[in-house]
Amino acid sequence: MSIWIVFIGFTLLSWLVSHQLKSRFQKYSQIPTSNGMSGKEVVEQMLRDHGVTGVRIGSVSGQLSDHYNPAEKTINLSQEVYHGRNVAAAAVAAHETGHAIQHAQAYSWLQMRSALVPVVSFSSKWLQWILLAGIIMINSFPELLLAGIVMFAATTLFSIITLPVEIDASNRALKWLKTTGITTYESQKNADDALRWAAYTYIVAALSSLATLMYYVMLYMGRRE
Repeated sequence: MSIWIVFIGFTLLSWLVSHQLKSRFQKYSQIPTSNGMSGKEVVEQMLRDHGVTGVRIGSVSGQLSDHYNPAEKTINLSQEVYHGRNVAAAAVAAHETGHAIQHAQAYSWLQMRSALVPVVSFSSKWLQWILLAGIIMINSFPELLLAGIVMFAATTLFSIITLPVEIDASNRALKWLKTTGITTYESQKNADDALRWAAYTYIVAALSSLATLMYYVMLYMGRRE
């Protein structure tokens, strides 16, 4: 019963953080940037200022679907951010550009996360089935659950390594926005608040993954005893 309380708690917390993030994005989308630059223009300028070349900028569908793809060296912005000329769009665009700069500068945490991508991609396809089968067959074939735990540990490690990657990208973005004057004294606080709530989503995801991993480990150890 206690583990279900923990899972429900993380689900509610994840919903709350997601709701607050969307609410702040909408709020700060009403505040224009000081120079009227769009998200796409913010990316272009930030890349130039850091001497980063060979990165393509694209527009993708969906809300807050913005991301950087290191394999293809592409910064993919949602349409609201790509065309937006406001503080929220500038903050998100600069954050994703921060990832491209990390990649160009061989940022160690990003390299570690990228190295785990193939493992996590493979695990995500089979993990739920292996864990389910492992629980069902825990008395006759406990090694199957152990294999699932190892795979889940890889995804948990990926979530944890993601934290410094995201925080560093936000710090790079905020510093650049302030230095270039794209954000004013007041709007800088708005950009910081928006990116801080974005970081909370990764923190909650990492903690939830860690709690789930501990549950499977305890289940495995308890059955063995």
